[in-house]
Amino acid sequence: MEVLERKMQTLPVPTKVIPAEQIDPKRLRTEEMVLNVGPQHPSTHGVLRLEAVLDGELVIDVVPFLGYLHRCFEKHAEAMTYPQVVPYVDRMDYLAPMNGELGYALAVERMMGIEVPEKVEYIRVLFNELQRIASHLVAVGTFGMDAGAFTPFLYCFRDREDVLEIFEKTCGARLLYNYIWVGGLSHDLHPDVLSMCRAFVKKSRATHKEINELLTFNKIFVERVANIGILKPDVAINGGASGPMLRGSGVKWDLRRDDPYSIYDRFEFEVPVGTGMMGTLGDCFDRHWVRMCEWEQSLNIIEQVLEKFPQNDKTDVQKAVPKRIKPAAGEIYSRVETARGELGYYIISKDNINPWRVKVRSPAFVNLSLLPIISRGYLMADLIVILGSVDIVLGEVDR
Repeated sequence: MEVLERKMQTLPVPTKVIPAEQIDPKRLRTEEMVLNVGPQHPSTHGVLRLEAVLDGELVIDVVPFLGYLHRCFEKHAEAMTYPQVVPYVDRMDYLAPMNGELGYALAVERMMGIEVPEKVEYIRVLFNELQRIASHLVAVGTFGMDAGAFTPFLYCFRDREDVLEIFEKTCGARLLYNYIWVGGLSHDLHPDVLSMCRAFVKKSRATHKEINELLTFNKIFVERVANIGILKPDVAINGGASGPMLRGSGVKWDLRRDDPYSIYDRFEFEVPVGTGMMGTLGDCFDRHWVRMCEWEQSLNIIEQVLEKFPQNDKTDVQKAVPKRIKPAAGEIYSRVETARGELGYYIISKDNINPWRVKVRSPAFVNLSLLPIISRGYLMADLIVILGSVDIVLGEVDR
């Protein structure tokens, strides 16, 4: 990693002519234009509409408009039993469903005092880190496309296909899994999965190096994404940012380390943060750099899981799954670290087989709310890159 950072320091640092802090959104505006970006625009990454107020090419203000998807997850959950909610969880962050399933399962398990077998914990961590990499591969690939680079997208989706094949081999699904159940898993590991994971780690490390050389260290890419979309650490904290959005601003906060869940406390890994190596802390480049580093750290965790995995453990992965899930009256807030940040579930039980209320704290929604702050004062072309650096999934935003 030190070698890579030294290499980054040799690249020219681009400068922006108009700093964002010089733009007053309340100033007297002349000849401004309101431009709708999306919901059909490919760079809005889903059904998002941005109302951009422009003064020529200069972005004066941006207002995100939601309401084109309406997953209605929280309302659906009230009409479903606790196990029936899991497939709906998949449909929020459909790029990282395993992360969402684990968060929901842990919340209900804590309400009921359920302890899952150690083997199940290892499989959950293994699949969550594979899912984190798969999500970051989409984020890095599409971010490169937003900046004008197409080839890295193909490399990223090539590796993502290997992760999907592992999931498909295990539970038969490639996108929406319904795999992590309350108290266990829907399927045990296929005999080939561990060897597939080892092969994936080796291949993915090579791809990680290729993407760095092809995209991250590319002079054109650096000039395109550095020193724009600057999110200062205090603004990130006060705005509730989390995940790579927060860590890109230099704040070292990761729930896997700072509020451990499952068996994450058994593994050694670093929490990458932005350093402003391209000139300004918390810019679009720092957020990209954090995702690249997290990709590498997830590979390290996967290697540790494979090394410690109880291969001779024949425990039924559904051993702790209750025949009837009916938590006692009460409430709980449980959170996990997904590919986009802190995903929280606030569940209220009224001693029934259906949750009385399920409220989701969506990291993508909170991170997107900071878009106007980090977009003012830049050019319209920069707005597309800034939005791409946030890494939103609209199924989770408009849940």
